[in-house]
Amino acid sequence: MTETLPAPALDAEGFRRALAMHAAGVVVITAQSDGVPVGLTATSFSSVSLDPPLVSFYVDQASTTWPSLRSADHFAVNVLASDQAELAARFARKGVDRFAEPTRWRPGPLGAPLLEGVAAHLICLPYETVEVGDHILVVGLVAEADVGGPGRPLLYHRGRFGRFTAHP
Repeated sequence: MTETLPAPALDAEGFRRALAMHAAGVVVITAQSDGVPVGLTATSFSSVSLDPPLVSFYVDQASTTWPSLRSADHFAVNVLASDQAELAARFARKGVDRFAEPTRWRPGPLGAPLLEGVAAHLICLPYETVEVGDHILVVGLVAEADVGGPGRPLLYHRGRFGRFTAHP
């Protein structure tokens, strides 16, 4: 799959609707940039490799948060719990102080902010970035991982946040 083929004409709205059918976990990526906490919501988080331990997410090239994240020495992946839809929405909004009340957080061991009450934290070192279309693939080398509890994850499906329910 190294050859680039011409893309057929595609209905952009139909493409968005099809992608919305895929349920995705929700994370908030956080970092310290020049002593200021920064963060954004992502639904493109994925594991990449166990050895070395790598994870990834995509960020829009037009993101105003990306330049600050890119310059950070470390970043944290905060895997949101099912009761944290408002937190996910807050970190997706523009023009708000995402770390102000009611957001509860603490500095992590390497400086990246860790959000309280999340399902898991992964503290990462930047490993690689690749421009892909209108987004940037960000790969992180996991330095620390911590599970917050047995709670359920927050999901995103068809433009709405929801909860996972296991089959009996």
